[in-house]
Amino acid sequence: MNLALRDIRHNLGRFLLTCLGLGLLLGVALAMVGIYRGVVEEALSLAHGLRADLWVVEAGSRGPFAEASRIPGDVREAVARLPGVIAAGGVTFQTVEARHAGGPDAAPAPEPGLAEDWVRERLGEAGRQRIGTVLRLQVVGYEPDRPGGPPSIVEGRGIGRGRREMVADRGSGLAPGAMVEMGGVRFRVVGLTARAVSTGGDPVGWITLRDSQELQFRLTPPAARRAQQGGGGGQPQDTVNAVIARLSPHARVEEVAAGIRRWKHFAALTAPEQEVVLTRSVVERARRQIGLFTVVLLLVSAVIVALIVYTLTMDKMREIATLKLIGAPDGSIVALVMQQALMLGAVGFAGGTTLLLAAKDAFPRRVLLGPEDVGSFGLVVFGICLLASLLGVRYALRIEPAQALGG
Repeated sequence: MNLALRDIRHNLGRFLLTCLGLGLLLGVALAMVGIYRGVVEEALSLAHGLRADLWVVEAGSRGPFAEASRIPGDVREAVARLPGVIAAGGVTFQTVEARHAGGPDAAPAPEPGLAEDWVRERLGEAGRQRIGTVLRLQVVGYEPDRPGGPPSIVEGRGIGRGRREMVADRGSGLAPGAMVEMGGVRFRVVGLTARAVSTGGDPVGWITLRDSQELQFRLTPPAARRAQQGGGGGQPQDTVNAVIARLSPHARVEEVAAGIRRWKHFAALTAPEQEVVLTRSVVERARRQIGLFTVVLLLVSAVIVALIVYTLTMDKMREIATLKLIGAPDGSIVALVMQQALMLGAVGFAGGTTLLLAAKDAFPRRVLLGPEDVGSFGLVVFGICLLASLLGVRYALRIEPAQALGG
């Protein structure tokens, strides 16, 4: 006869409610692990999607994802002529707040600061639609037929030779044919990608390099007039944030990068070095915070399991004393307490994991969990339950058999 199962059947309702509470707590702790995996995956998704073997950036910088980097656009021609390089292209990166202006025939967006309720009252539903939805996008400018474009098109088409076109990630909620306004200029969405986000989780949109340069480096009219009066040009220059290159399978990336580093005013990062920058610099603080929060949740779970097992053991004081009185060995008493703790952890872990896997797609950020993550977390929960049961075991072993005869 298994004493632990017999006791659980006797108090099944309380046991299941306890497992439910513990499962929710363990589910949150496991969600922290998945959120961290998702943050790392999102941080690397854009760099992986561009499929760059080499990043040429401004000297002294660690690339456009970590800090500002501006280099002349014609550097791509010098990079393309290097031995082992099969293609090179200039790219720009910028985070913008775009306005979804509706379909191709949507009316122009109103002036900033125009209240939506005023528009609805004066202009009706059509006026409300003019306001549109504000979207936060990571905009990548690239040259068609060169490296830097969207990794794959899941709906619509890619950007052609024309301008004012955009390919956006499906997570932005945009559809082919939608109009997006950025910096007073309208872009038409012609295609969609999937799972392309920035290091901050914002959807990515691709436009032509020329459009991106005008959007990023264009001067305001007063600044342009001052630049012209000072002898400078008021038009956007051929400036990019980085030049990415794809190398031949037979080329050695380290040798090509070492040659570029000898150039004046430029630096080179290989793909693994760029990943190190993204994971150890860009998302390092988020990693530490999520890790600390996960540890705190596991400690709280251990304390809760210890208190629950201790309480359950106290409730069975008379029964345990009776077992000792009839000659039951201490091993049976220890097994009773430990088995209940492990069953509590197993049911709570299974329930929390099932709930998380069912709801992870509803999270605003990606939650990424693999079988190895779930398995490792299960082993941690197993260890926590064993340690937490020691408090109940200690109490059970100190119960005297004579207490079974007490009042």
